[in-house]
Amino acid sequence: MITLGNLSPNRGSNKNKKRVGRGYGSGNGKTAGRGHKGARARSGFKSKPGFEGGQMPLQRRLPKIGFTNKFSKEYTLISLTQLNSFDDNSEITLEVLIQAGMAKKNQLIKVLANGEVKKALKVKVNGISASARSMIESAGGTVELLA
Repeated sequence: MITLGNLSPNRGSNKNKKRVGRGYGSGNGKTAGRGHKGARARSGFKSKPGFEGGQMPLQRRLPKIGFTNKFSKEYTLISLTQLNSFDDNSEITLEVLIQAGMAKKNQLIKVLANGEVKKALKVKVNGISASARSMIESAGGTVELLA
């Protein structure tokens, strides 16, 4: 029966610490396993992340591809089928879309012409496709673009 008094770790799970610099007989005497000279043999040696001993580091060997435009704008896309869930003659703004769970705060909204709209809606958004605008206006609604 195992009790707290006779617990012991599994065989081979605990190893003794390597004692370096304790004479030739230990197998790690003289240079203490550090080799001769060089930065790694010195006390206080620290290597920069990614340093490969003077070899060109991996992050500089890999090709740099792509481009990120810092002026790009990301829109939350809303389809016309989603707008059908609102009541007839209702005004659709960012606040209304947030309450409906279709958008988050401080996002730009763009309406795309996926599906059809069957209600006259007053839409106030940041962007809209030409076909979506024509479909909303043909259904008797209005579109206003926000700055």
